Amino acid sequence: MENAKFRLRFHTVPPNVEVRRSARRRRTVSAYRDGDKTIVMMPSSLSKAEEEQWIATILDRLDQRERRRRPSDTALLSRAQELSRRYLGGVEPESVRWVDNQRTRWGSCTPEDRTIRISSTLRGMPSWVVDYVLVHELAHLLESGHGPEFWALVNRYPKTERARGYLEGITAAANLSFPDATDYEREHEKAG
Repeated sequence: MENAKFRLRFHTVPPNVEVRRSARRRRTVSAYRDGDKTIVMMPSSLSKAEEEQWIATILDRLDQRERRRRPSDTALLSRAQELSRRYLGGVEPESVRWVDNQRTRWGSCTPEDRTIRISSTLRGMPSWVVDYVLVHELAHLLESGHGPEFWALVNRYPKTERARGYLEGITAAANLSFPDATDYEREHEKAG
């Protein structure tokens, strides 16, 4: 918000903002990111002062939305701890972090060192889907395989089936090679 006040005080539009005015647009102001540039669309009837005020407001809103959609490792760990307390009796992971190198899994857990890694592919997906993957991986800290005891733990999360369906749909729509539940179970049964 400090930057927004700064921009207003000096009456400048940041160089990475492109303003597109439209006579057809009557009231709404909207914006989106296009690479490093932010495109702001607004009615042509707005004054220069209103334009600057809207730019500051919309940039702040975009920043807030992006922070919500791209939580940090710290926020991910905090969320995992909250879910663990709520559904799994407070089992504590050593670390939980986003990773970019998981192309065939939504998440992974190493029970020996109590670390959980969540695929960055999940960033921007609904929070209840990320929550499901976190609960799934947290359950591995209590039960390493994918047997009935494991699924009983995971199913404490009320949106388990919905989230699994969502992820299956994403996988099918994108033709990704993420394993379905039965492949995942077979893979872990061989290992365990």
